[in-house]
This record gives sequence, structure tokens and C-alpha cells, in this order.
Amino acid sequence: MDDHDWSLESLTKAYQQGYMAGLTGQPRLRQPYPVEVLAAAWEAGWDDGNEQFELHQRRSA
Repeated sequence: MDDHDWSLESLTKAYQQGYMAGLTGQPRLRQPYPVEVLAAAWEAGWDDGNEQFELHQRRSA
């Protein structure tokens, strides 16, 4: 897959996978996509999910 071989569906899937990874506290280093656009979508999802994870951690403390 190259940088031009992606769709809205694959971007959404990458974002959702990143969100779930961040939400469950998984490390960011586990980003699975070699394609830059999909990697960026995954990382954006991870950022959003991890923000929610940290908010939950703070509220539980």
C-alpha cells in the first residue's frame, strides 16, 4: 500500500483503532500503519482516546 492507496473507510478504521488503543492505555509506539496518511489517522485517534483515558484516570484517583 502506498500513500495514495487509502479510502475514507480505511482512514475511519485507522482512527477508530487508534482511539481504542489510546482509550485502553496502550503505548503509542504500537502504531501499525506503514502508510503515512493512515498512520496519521491512527495517531489522531490515539491522541483522542488517550486523552479520555487520562481524564478517566484522574477522575478515578
